Amino acid sequence: MYRSAGWPCQDALEVELIAAGQVERLRSVEGHETLRLTDAGIRTLAQAFARNQAARSPHEALVEQVAVAMARAGRLAWRGLVLRVPLPRSLLQGLPADAPEGEPAIAPMQRRAFDDEVEALQGLPDHAWCMACPDVFSIRRSSVEAYLEPVVHEIKVSRADLLGDLKKPAKRAAYLGMAGACWYVLGLDVKGRPVGGPDDVPPECGVMVARDGRLDVLREAPRRAMARLPLHVWMSLAQASPVMHAHALLQEQLSPSAGDS
Repeated sequence: MYRSAGWPCQDALEVELIAAGQVERLRSVEGHETLRLTDAGIRTLAQAFARNQAARSPHEALVEQVAVAMARAGRLAWRGLVLRVPLPRSLLQGLPADAPEGEPAIAPMQRRAFDDEVEALQGLPDHAWCMACPDVFSIRRSSVEAYLEPVVHEIKVSRADLLGDLKKPAKRAAYLGMAGACWYVLGLDVKGRPVGGPDDVPPECGVMVARDGRLDVLREAPRRAMARLPLHVWMSLAQASPVMHAHALLQEQLSPSAGDS
């Protein structure tokens, strides 16, 4: 409601907010009724924002920082997606996967599975679908599918979490399979030191460290071309909301609404 034109919904929640003095009704000279937050409502909203900010874990804070940085750079970024990727069964079972030098184990399967998702696994019984949850998934703003350049950012704020994650090659292969590049973004420990470095992370992934509000690149992520995103990824993106950075939100508030015309 704070960013909307204030058109009433006339539901039970709205009645409760009006009765509590959090929202008030306004009537224009044309007779249109709208709603707006009262001073008490603004204070309640500010207190809720403060509580949410304090409750965020270091991991959540860094995820948001990376997602906002991607949005500020002109990309569309999502948090908390659940995407499926085809992987060799041997990799899912913890066995070494046969893959060409410099290529993730998923690459041969990826090209075929994304062309025909229904029949792909029938033709390759040694593969299975894997569900992966990247911390941040982003694509370029482009109308040309080949130029989207999907990227995954995996966030680590403790060394134990980083080392444990590096023991999961299937998870890393899934990220490399759904994107043209994968980055590990490392936070700082209680002494202000990065929880890891380029020597800890496999060479197929890039490494960043977050310090003083910046994201410093320690090693570039190798990039691979991806011709297209599969339909199931588009469906997941359509059901989620991309992250918006502060400048975009400000522009949204300043733009004239339909009710003002």
